[in-house]
Order: sequence, then C-alpha cells, then structure tokens
Amino acid sequence: MQDVEERTPHPTPEGAAAEHPVFRDEEGELNQDFIAAVADAIEASDSERLQKLVEDFHESDLGDLLEALEPDQRPRLIELLGSAFDFTALTEVDETVREEILEELETETVAEGVRDLESDDAVTILESLDEEEKAEVLDKLPPMERVALQRSLDYPEDSAGRRMQTEFIAVPPFWTVGQTIDFMREGSDLPDTFYEIFVIDPSAHLLGAVSLDRLLRSQRPITIQEIMNDEPDQVRATEDQGEVARLFERYNLVSAAVVDEANRLVGVMMVDDILDVLEEEADADIKALGGVKSDEELSDTILYTQRSRFPWLFANMCTALVAANVINLFEESLERMVALAILMPIVASMGGNAGTQTMTVAVRALATRELGRANAWRIIRREAAVGLLNGLSFAVIMGCVAGLWFQSGELGFVIGLALISVLMFAALGGIFVPLALNRLGVDPAVSSGPFVTSITDIVGFFSFLGIATVWFHL
Repeated sequence: MQDVEERTPHPTPEGAAAEHPVFRDEEGELNQDFIAAVADAIEASDSERLQKLVEDFHESDLGDLLEALEPDQRPRLIELLGSAFDFTALTEVDETVREEILEELETETVAEGVRDLESDDAVTILESLDEEEKAEVLDKLPPMERVALQRSLDYPEDSAGRRMQTEFIAVPPFWTVGQTIDFMREGSDLPDTFYEIFVIDPSAHLLGAVSLDRLLRSQRPITIQEIMNDEPDQVRATEDQGEVARLFERYNLVSAAVVDEANRLVGVMMVDDILDVLEEEADADIKALGGVKSDEELSDTILYTQRSRFPWLFANMCTALVAANVINLFEESLERMVALAILMPIVASMGGNAGTQTMTVAVRALATRELGRANAWRIIRREAAVGLLNGLSFAVIMGCVAGLWFQSGELGFVIGLALISVLMFAALGGIFVPLALNRLGVDPAVSSGPFVTSITDIVGFFSFLGIATVWFHL
C-alpha cells in the first residue's frame, strides 16, 4: 500500500487495491490497465465492482477518468454509480465532454446530481444545458435552490455573479461571538468551506466581515460589531471575472463578498474559483495568440476545430499575398542574383520571430494591466533598444555567414543592414500593434498576430530587396 500512496495523489482504497492496478502510473499518467478494468465493469453493467474501482476518488481524478473513457461509456458509468457519483467531476472535464454526457443523461438524474452541489459548481453544469433542459432541471429543484441558481444564471457569462457561491454565513451586528459560534456548531446547512463571517442588516446590506481567526480569538460576550472589519473585501456581481481575479492576485485575498447594485450580499468568491479563472484567462490568451478560439478543446470534433482555425489562416494568407506583391516589385533584382532568393526567408523568419516575442510580452502585460499609459513609452523605448541590439548582433553574424557562403562581402553587408531594420521594425510593431488595438477596444490577443506578421514580412522583404537593389545598382 505504501507504493500506491507514493505514486498517486489520492490513494486507492485498500479493498480495491488488491483487485485492480493503481489509477495513475509513476509519471502521473492514467494507468491503461485501470481504465480497461473500469471499461470492462461498465460493459458488464457491474455497478458493485465499478463502485469499488472508483471508491473515494477525488472529483478531479474522476473527471480525468471520464475523459479517458469512450464517449458511450461515460454516461453509463454515471448511471451505474448512481448516487455514488459526484457530479462535481463534470466541472473538471472539457466543456464538450460535459455537454455530450449531459445530453445522454435523464433530466431527473441531472437534477439529483445538481441538488447536492455547491451553487458555483451547479451553475457550471446548468450552463452546459440548452434552455429547455435547464428549465426542466431547475423545476425539479427545491424553491430556495432554484431561485439562487436562477439568480446566478441571470448574471453575465463571465461575471463574478456566475462564479460566486451563494452559500455563506451572515449574521447581524448585535450578535455576540458566542452566539455566532454556537450558530455555526448547531447549523446543519453551512457551506463546506468558508473563511469569514459576513455582517448584514435586516435588508441584507453588507456592513462588514469577520475572519474566522479573529472570531475564534475573541471572547464570547463581545459583539460582532466590535470586531468586524467595516471595509470588507467586496466585488460587484456584474464585475468581470478577470478583474476580480486580478483583485485577488494583487491583494492576496482568500475570499471576497459579492454584492449587487444595492450593496446587498448575494454571494462569496473563493480563492479556488479564482484559480480556475486565472487558468482560463491564461489559456484563452495563449490560444488567441496562436489564432485558436478560446473555447477550443482537445475533445472537439474535426470539423469544429477546422472551422475555428480557418479565419486565422485566411487572415495570414491575405498578409502573405501582400508580402508576395512586395517581392514581385523586385523581380528583376531576384533574377540577377539568385542569392537574394536564398537569403530572403532568413530575413522574414528573423523578423517574424522577433515580432512575435515582443507581441507576446505586450499582450500578456496588457491583459494583466502591467502595461498602460503610465509606462507605455518606457516599454516602447526598451523594446526598440532590444530590437536594435539584436539587429546589430545578428547583422554581424549573418553578414559573415552570407559573405563566406556566397564569397561576397557586399551581400553580407546588405543582409546585415536588412536585419537591423527588420528587427527594429519587428520590435516596434510587436508593441505598437497591441497598444493601438487595445486603445481601439479590440482584443489585442485575438487580432495582433495577422497585423504583426504582415508588418514584419513586408518590412523584411522590402528592406532586404530594396537595400540590395539600391546597393548593387550604385
């Protein structure tokens, strides 16, 4: 059993360890023998063996298992496990996988699973249903839960209201510390995890908050009002989740109250929710820089993936046509000196990579609010200086290589000048384009790539062929 615990983040139960291999191997990858054992149990409709196989699994591990199974086996696993299946696992899988599973499940099964979840996890699952199915599931929930979930669903998609938990502890200011502690000990419907107690008036307006450590260190007769923080960390329910995540990151928050327009307490944001938001934001930025839609996942179909990538490739084809026209202007020079055609891709490649480097840094800095009006010109000067230094360095290197390769010092001098100019323009384009798009209200992560590519290609070809044409005609 010691060996199993060392190799898996969540130990396999002793009763099951003797019957099947561990869930993960030494590298942390899913064990194929274990997946095969689960698949066999599903095919045999052996719910008892299946429950032993996945007993005490963390929802994240259960989500990984669902993704590893064949599509038709996923809903069968949930049906065979019945009440033993933790629907939180559906929040751990790709959205495409989640939607496919929910389409196959009965409405009653989904309603039963959602009923036991925390509100933020329940909202994640309900978001994956179409409006008709969503309404059916909500109708099967108790009135209090239905109202709370519907209120969260009414908020904008990427807002704090969608991410918040509606389970929290709120007490009046005149309660004593003793009353509050006794209430939490005796309460049967408390949140699974919480870090502070909120203080509200009879109309649910947020007055303050008390952290658990301060509450437990205070004497029982002291009132909550005496120890509460009357300026609690709070966010608006309509605030963008990315802005809320930056607030947590900047001030090292663990939780924050969520209030509506009238400053009434409607929920709480927890740090575990924020970690998911940060991961999603970073994932979306990386995909956007590569011309991939933020919602593209490995589980998407071939046709969907092809359609989502087509616009980006089409934009790049258009910029390539512009660059090709620039090359066409120097057709005569290319016919006279074949070496220019051989060296031309090097100039374009160097410029494209340099532009992408600067663009990546700029887009990420804009997304995290590290780059703005206050420091824009300082960063622009820095990137220009970096471009110039890299241009000089590679001009010397490539000039020597080209000169020795083609036995022409003049050709080495020409490509050196071209590299200096293209790396300078690439650096400037890599930062000016995202800044300009951001100023115009366009997402720079999505739109910067084609523009930067176009600039570097056109400047690279024009500078190299233009300098060569002028130099060799002198």
